[in-house]
Amino acid sequence: MKRFVEGVARDQGGLFPAHLEDFVDEDNPVRAVDAFVDKLDLRALGFDAVDPSATGRPGYHPAVLLKLYIYGYLNAVPSSRRLEREAGRNVELMWLTERLAPDHKTIADFRKDHGSAIQQACAQFVMLCRELGLFSKAIVAIDGSKFKAVNSRDNNFTANKVDKRIEQAEVHIARYLTALERADRQGGEIAEEKTPRLKEKIERLRQRIEDLRAMGATLKAAPGGQVSLIDPDARAMSSHGKGTDVVGYNVQIAVDAEHHLILAHEVTNVGSDRAMLTSMGEKARDASGCDSVTVLADRGYYSGDQIVSCEGTGVEPIVPKTETSGGALRGRLTIQDFIYDPQHDRYTCPAGQFLTQAKKRSTRGPDPDFVRYRNLEACGACPLKPRCTAERFQQIRRWKHDDVLDAMQRRLERMPKAMTIRRRTAEHPFGTIKAWMGATHFLTRTLPKVKTEMSLQVLAYNLKRMMALFGVGPLIEAMVA
Repeated sequence: MKRFVEGVARDQGGLFPAHLEDFVDEDNPVRAVDAFVDKLDLRALGFDAVDPSATGRPGYHPAVLLKLYIYGYLNAVPSSRRLEREAGRNVELMWLTERLAPDHKTIADFRKDHGSAIQQACAQFVMLCRELGLFSKAIVAIDGSKFKAVNSRDNNFTANKVDKRIEQAEVHIARYLTALERADRQGGEIAEEKTPRLKEKIERLRQRIEDLRAMGATLKAAPGGQVSLIDPDARAMSSHGKGTDVVGYNVQIAVDAEHHLILAHEVTNVGSDRAMLTSMGEKARDASGCDSVTVLADRGYYSGDQIVSCEGTGVEPIVPKTETSGGALRGRLTIQDFIYDPQHDRYTCPAGQFLTQAKKRSTRGPDPDFVRYRNLEACGACPLKPRCTAERFQQIRRWKHDDVLDAMQRRLERMPKAMTIRRRTAEHPFGTIKAWMGATHFLTRTLPKVKTEMSLQVLAYNLKRMMALFGVGPLIEAMVA
């Protein structure tokens, strides 16, 4: 074909480079993977079979399989079967593994048997970033995201789901019984054809109801009131949209605000982020090597107990307060309209009156951790009372640790773009990792194995981020230095 770029005939001989080294240029990311794994002390990290056995069939060195997995997650090829195929046809992998091509069972068993060691290898890369001085600003953003597990919603049961499915099955049985009666009245060939099929459906639904009732009894003893048939550790977690609940895991990350590297991560099967602020803040502080870190989080992390527990630990949270009252939308006054004066220990109401501490009648009251503030005389004739309270007088309750919450609010006011920084810092890694996964589920089952898989994703993300920051050549020089 004229006027087109022409290929070479398949039966024509050619002179390929004599060495695999010639196929991989100096800036190829696969060289960074090789340099990083060669730098690791695999024995200290907990990898087995670092020393070969004296007898038996020779095995693969753990460095080969670790390089294979890091390359796979770096290039969105996490499946052991796909890695087996790539090892036999991918020139980069041939260079990386020195033409070794383990079978998929060996590859899968390595990830299954070395979960803790793989997680330590991920932590070692964060340590390398710390040694390079990348976490000097000590501002991190934390966030959580739901990841699907190998468990569909149909194979996840809660007490509410069981009741609804039993109700649906009973409705279907009633409809089929009506259809069966109608067929009997019609008689003839139509009845002979429909009757066995309808009876079979009714019997199948009745058996389904019995199974669901048995599942309901099982749920009473199940942890968290849930049962997942495929992945027993997966849990149904609510999301913003109706009918979009995810059966999976809640992945938490702490991301450096300057270079967008993931400092720390955690995988849980608890859907709420409310109790994760302290633990993720402490992990970020330890990983950064700083004495104190500023932690940015969204409203989902707001918890008075969690914020107070960060006090004095080197973790300074900045979390916007959750607005639970709709009074402001209806033109009513809210607690935010009352200004606290710590010097005189009193509140100033919108009408300019002072609310002072009420006398305590007993130390055994229902809320010993709260102090009440009020002004009985001023409230009766106040023109703002209809917008303020329907009671005889307004009463403000103040928690004994509210000074800690007020200090955090002042930090937020001094940093007005904190939530913008948090959003552009913490949400990008989740989007990138989910894009690599192909918007699908984890490949492994149970919480320990999912943690290992997530560590490989985080390691691949951080490695790619470092190559973008430094370049492959300078990163290799920094690793081997």
